Amino acid sequence: MHIFFRRSLRLPGFASRLAWMGLALGCLLAFAWLITPTPASAVDKLTVYSGRAERLIKPVFDTFTAKTGIQVDLLSSGTTELVNRLKAEGTRSPADLLITNDAGSLEMARAAGLLRPLNMREIDRAIPPQFRASDNSWVGLSGRFWIIVYNTTMVKPDQIKSLLDLADPKWKDKIAIPNSGSEYLQAGVSVVRATIGDDRTKKFLEGLRDNAGTQVYQKSSQIVDAVAKGQVAMGIVNHYYVYRHLATQPTAPLAVLMPDQQEGGMGAIMNVAGIGVLKHTPRLNSAKLLVEFLVAQVGQKMFADLDKEYPLHPEVKADPALIERKSFRAALVPLTKLAELREPTLLLIEQVGLR
Repeated sequence: MHIFFRRSLRLPGFASRLAWMGLALGCLLAFAWLITPTPASAVDKLTVYSGRAERLIKPVFDTFTAKTGIQVDLLSSGTTELVNRLKAEGTRSPADLLITNDAGSLEMARAAGLLRPLNMREIDRAIPPQFRASDNSWVGLSGRFWIIVYNTTMVKPDQIKSLLDLADPKWKDKIAIPNSGSEYLQAGVSVVRATIGDDRTKKFLEGLRDNAGTQVYQKSSQIVDAVAKGQVAMGIVNHYYVYRHLATQPTAPLAVLMPDQQEGGMGAIMNVAGIGVLKHTPRLNSAKLLVEFLVAQVGQKMFADLDKEYPLHPEVKADPALIERKSFRAALVPLTKLAELREPTLLLIEQVGLR
């Protein structure tokens, strides 16, 4: 009885101490949670499927991360492969945004219902309407022109006026071209088709095929290198490959010809790199912040300075080494038509037998 009485006297104090200890421990844990840095959440990260070379786009994303704290994870591959992958993944895709080198691929993604229309005043203010989808489901970021690069010791600039001139038999074994899998080639030929029709385009491609012979390259940088070394007299590439080469080798005998500027000419063929936000992303606000950064003057200037591309923001100037944008005309085929033109273009390229 005595023992029971002593224990019963001590239990309330013991229980009280336990309660206070539990409360103190809870407070300590809560305080520790408050002061301990938490790892970045899913909201602080974006996944971008990118058809662009990582070395060209990563510095821009790194600057965005430094400004916002939002990490950007890149998955880089060919643009067509990425669009097909997004179709296969559907809403299970980890991607938040798609960036490509080609407006046609972005338009294909839009038509497939992969992209989310964006109602953003920042886009409307920064990017002219001809460089984006009508609903802003994709937005152009930088412009590139399909030009003729020539070796200044082998060609005089007045010898060539148009891309179509490269099919002249006098240039046999003197030109280099992209291979048939090139998105640049496919987009360029699509514009030619839309401008001069299938019959004339087929003759043009047959002339290119015959004049290039074995000088068909997977990379545009290889074409520029072949022209610089005098292996061929001319080549067809996007303009920035030439200026990047000259930035490292300023004495190379290279020059750029902006073709089809004569009266009645179709104008220089233009395409854009661009971006779209995927419809299923749960990180819409962060994705919008990235788009806003890329279309604003800071992002546009980085494309101009780092990549030698033409900024699309009207208040951002291109690298002074480039041909002044106001000094030449662009072809009038809308970028939004490149997707519907692609399949017939691929068929024509296959019929001609381009490698």
